[in-house]
Amino acid sequence: MAEQQVNLADLNLEQLQEVKKQLDQEIEHLTSSYSQLKSAQAKFKSCASDVEELKPSSKGKQILVPLTSSLYVPGRLADVENVIVDVGTGYYVKKNKKEALAHYNGKTTFVQGNLETLQKTIERKQENAQIVVQVLQMKVQEGGARPAQ
Repeated sequence: MAEQQVNLADLNLEQLQEVKKQLDQEIEHLTSSYSQLKSAQAKFKSCASDVEELKPSSKGKQILVPLTSSLYVPGRLADVENVIVDVGTGYYVKKNKKEALAHYNGKTTFVQGNLETLQKTIERKQENAQIVVQVLQMKVQEGGARPAQ
């Protein structure tokens, strides 16, 4: 999004309300994106934890294998040294435990960086919205219009 610098004092009440509305929409969208990233990060951490739980003693144990997000079938662990990793867009790769952990930890770190950047952006947008509200309140107290110069 391209950001423009605008002197808020030069805007009328209707324009200020439109700017506030736009900022509120942007904050809502960014907050939703933040929540989705947090959820993705939690899934990556969960996957890493699951990989760490695979021990040689787990071989042959019965598990539920996910076919979809809501359909599971019974199965048995045959190989506890290698796992199938979803690398995105429907592609799966066989990796050993060490590689899988590195993959999931890398994803977690990448998402954390994006979360921090997004948090700063949300804070900046909230500050901007607060400033617009202050200018709006000031204009309403002044009577909403300045005399023509």
